[in-house]
Amino acid sequence: MKFIRNIAAGLLLISVFPLSVEAQDTLRVEEAIRLALEKNFAIRIARNDARIAGNNNSMGNAGMLPVLSSDGSINRRVEDNVTEFSSDNIPDRNDIGVETTVYNYGIDANWTVFDGLTMFATLDRLSLEADIGDIEAQLQVEMLLADLISGYYQVVGQQQAYQILENTLDISRERIRIAETKNDLGSGSEYDLLQARADLNADRAALIRSGTSLKQVKILINEILSDSSFSDFEVQANIEMGERLELNSLISDANRQNRELSITRMNESVAKTEVREITGEWFPQIDLSGGYGYSRVESSAGFTDFSETTGFNYGITARLSLFDGLNRSRRKQNAQIRLKNEQLRTEELQLQITSQVKQTHAQYTDALELIELEKENLQYTNQSLDIALERYRLGTINSVELREAQLSLLNAENRLIVAQIEAKRAETELLRLSGRLLNRTE
Repeated sequence: MKFIRNIAAGLLLISVFPLSVEAQDTLRVEEAIRLALEKNFAIRIARNDARIAGNNNSMGNAGMLPVLSSDGSINRRVEDNVTEFSSDNIPDRNDIGVETTVYNYGIDANWTVFDGLTMFATLDRLSLEADIGDIEAQLQVEMLLADLISGYYQVVGQQQAYQILENTLDISRERIRIAETKNDLGSGSEYDLLQARADLNADRAALIRSGTSLKQVKILINEILSDSSFSDFEVQANIEMGERLELNSLISDANRQNRELSITRMNESVAKTEVREITGEWFPQIDLSGGYGYSRVESSAGFTDFSETTGFNYGITARLSLFDGLNRSRRKQNAQIRLKNEQLRTEELQLQITSQVKQTHAQYTDALELIELEKENLQYTNQSLDIALERYRLGTINSVELREAQLSLLNAENRLIVAQIEAKRAETELLRLSGRLLNRTE
């Protein structure tokens, strides 16, 4: 099936999402994709649904093939027969316990050779429904992989935030060391030391909460993978962006190959075939029939011991419905209205998808600009903290000012992570909307 062949296209995401291997127990993006394609329950169910739709797409299901059946029966009767004749020349009969056995065997074939071309319209509809099932399965894979990739980089960002808080703890410990030294030398105050210790505890609490969040997003990844064996996995160190996406090409690709839009267009074609199926009911239906039969009757009383019949039968039947209470007209009108609705849904969805691409692309470009801005801010706050820490050692600033510089760096680092996650999420959604997420490269 096309869907099964296209599953491998998901592995092409490796080239879209750059990878780095840090350790043996690191769960990489391509490994997560492979596991999801193999084990995720929703994907496996979608595959099975696609197979069902493919199985239904057959000439037999469309009514184009003959139907062959066989039957056989043996019936036995035990009866008492009393027969009185009006003629005196024929003696009356009184048969007790008369046994009669009837054997019937036969093979029959029926074949509709013409039904107003309805069967051909039905076959077209079944083929379209099989394609729809295939694309719906791809859509399920596409949406799940989008969630997986976004969730994966959420883990990367949460892991970075955890490491940043660990670095913040190092700075807070250094601050305590400086405060203790000053206090011992008599140049500091007990207040500064107590405040430094309180801030260290606050940083520890933040680290614990960050660790909890990291565990939770990993659990969500395990749920998507349908595999709990990666309960304590590591991820790559950085969030790296792919090639910059251009708006016009995204809109063009979305209009051509977005899977939701493809499904609505196919539903429109299905509605057309339904109109053709009903139109065929105005024409006569011609059936060919034939068979072979065998019949034998055995009786313990009567003029004959048994009678036997064998032979072939064949024929042709033509039928035409002359009037059905105008139900065909009503059904055809409804089918034409459904066709119009499907056309309207296609136009509406095309507009919605174009709008979604534009909105997501705006978020994407803004996030990319924020990344550059926050990288610049990070340089400034790093330098500011180095200066503040040195001034705190020299006693030219107090602990409150040092803490402000420390928090300023922490906020800048977190803002950069948020911008990177937002950019990656928008990038993934743009790839999904444009139909590129699963497409095979030529």
